[in-house]
Amino acid sequence: MALPSVFDPKTTEETFKRLEKITYVSKPQWGKMNSAQMLAHLNVAYDLAYNRIPYKSSFFKKFILKLLVKPLVVSEKPYKKNSHTAPEFIIADVRDFEKEKSKFIDNVKQTEAHGANYFEGRESTSFGAMTAKEWSTQFYKHIDHHFTQFGV
Repeated sequence: MALPSVFDPKTTEETFKRLEKITYVSKPQWGKMNSAQMLAHLNVAYDLAYNRIPYKSSFFKKFILKLLVKPLVVSEKPYKKNSHTAPEFIIADVRDFEKEKSKFIDNVKQTEAHGANYFEGRESTSFGAMTAKEWSTQFYKHIDHHFTQFGV
């Protein structure tokens, strides 16, 4: 069964319904992040996708990521609980829940508005050129994993 597309307004609506069930006091069912850190963590994926933060990867690291990590990220198989987190995605400091939530909402809306054509063949900082479906799977799976972590 195919995952929902992040370019579909219905998926955005469902994502926001789930988001509304998460508050600054929501507790994770596993892992170390609180809800504000989790949203900041999700926002890193968008910051990288939209080249908002600097990211440099050696040829070797990119080769290994593309060969070993990309297949896991773009497959429809859910992530395992307590999966390894890349250093760029580790959020250990205090974050403002409402600020991170607002940024996340903007990111989800922006991605839907750009649509599949914008992402088709777009270069990932870690994985090289990706299809729109791979981008959608990557975003959706990541959101679903962490929303599930917080019980929604």
